[in-house]
Amino acid sequence: MNLWAAPDQPTLEDFGNDVWWIVLIKVVGIFGVLVLMTLFAIVFERKVVARMQQRIGPNRVGPRGYLQSLADGLKLAFKEDIMPALADKPVYFLAPIIAAIPAFLAFSVIPLGPTVSIFGERTPLQLTDAPIGVLVVLACSAMGVYGIVLAGWASGSTYPLLGSLRSAAQMVSYEIAMGLSIVAVFLYAGSMSTSEIVAAQADGNRLDFFGFEFTGPSWFAVLLPVSFVIYVIAVVGETNRAPFDLPEAESELVGGFHTEYSSLKFALFFLAEYINMVTVSALAATLFLGGWRAPWPISIWDGANTGWWPLLWFFLKVVAALFVFIWLRGTLPRLRYDQFMRFGWKVLVPTALVWILVVATMRTVSREADLSTGQVALFVGVPVAVLVLVGLLLASRSANSDTRVMAEQASAGAVHANDPEPEVLPPAGARRRPTGGPSRAEGGFPVPPMDLKVPPSPRLRREGSGAGTTEPGTGVVGTGRRGTATIEEDGDV
Repeated sequence: MNLWAAPDQPTLEDFGNDVWWIVLIKVVGIFGVLVLMTLFAIVFERKVVARMQQRIGPNRVGPRGYLQSLADGLKLAFKEDIMPALADKPVYFLAPIIAAIPAFLAFSVIPLGPTVSIFGERTPLQLTDAPIGVLVVLACSAMGVYGIVLAGWASGSTYPLLGSLRSAAQMVSYEIAMGLSIVAVFLYAGSMSTSEIVAAQADGNRLDFFGFEFTGPSWFAVLLPVSFVIYVIAVVGETNRAPFDLPEAESELVGGFHTEYSSLKFALFFLAEYINMVTVSALAATLFLGGWRAPWPISIWDGANTGWWPLLWFFLKVVAALFVFIWLRGTLPRLRYDQFMRFGWKVLVPTALVWILVVATMRTVSREADLSTGQVALFVGVPVAVLVLVGLLLASRSANSDTRVMAEQASAGAVHANDPEPEVLPPAGARRRPTGGPSRAEGGFPVPPMDLKVPPSPRLRREGSGAGTTEPGTGVVGTGRRGTATIEEDGDV
């Protein structure tokens, strides 16, 4: 396989030699592309989900509603910024920034196209690259966890803290599976540089199947299907997208780690989520779908992979990957948290480890024993696949044995639907509240504290007396009725 089939294919030596204004153009261009892709992804998601649910979707702002995401961004920018009184102010302000900046940095090593001419200067359509370029993306995605955890902790409320802890556990767990899924790509490409991984998928692979030679596909999504499937599942979990959006499960956590955020700080979390979607989609296109190279049969055209045309093929692949995110959200229900974590640690991670062992074994046997591709697949791949399938079958039967026994007993009439259910809630403890609610410390049901304090609006404070003011000394925003403030009595607070 010729790794450098195209004359415009950039190499590692081509980076770090650009003049300063070319670097500035690339930086501004990547920032603009990510912001525009975020605006597009929001409208695209709302339109596609509306189509799946047989409703209209956004259709008011702009032609056919395509400017709805821009209107939402402007609305967030002009909303009043409210910060809880119990929040840790410095960390509360820094958390959205810590979450958003790594999302932008991760896109710096993604190749968007070949070497082109910009105002007479030859430069690759990529900001930078390194021998460990893919690890830069993984490091940036790991840094985003800090922003989420700090946001939940600094909010001074229980629900955001629970959401941030769940998000940290989820992202760390599925980032391990994502990292293991691309090890096989490194073995095949012989490099961790993003530009060289794209180059490794340039031409078709020469395959020898028991004497019959033919040109096979070169995309790693075809050559390494297990890695591709694990990667797709892992990035959905790492980006907190449905059906894995458990840190933002509104049925149990209100809004997750960003419950107490509003205005531009909430917009930064929103921006970071969608930029992470675009980044992992672009990384999937780079690692598994040939990068910026045109798919067959467009690649038959000689000019498909030269000039500025590769930008089109690259973003079409990214949009296709974004559609998969949206498709999953509109199709699958949310998982239970314990099922989700069990799936990541007991299914994805072991499968990825076994797959790495299989790929390394097949490549070593093929090189050392001088066997053809068909012989390696027959003598190594098929037996390993049979063993893995048998192991998964036995593990599934063992894990579901209790459920199967109960189902057999129910079918035989041993279990009836009208049998009383066992008591699962803890007994109520001593009464310590005026309403008679059980004390959590005494064994009552774990209800989060309802003592969140919100300071009065500075705008209302400036207006002085009149409607919508605050009572002196109370710190509670008035209702605006007849110039007086009313405080609803709640014996549970």
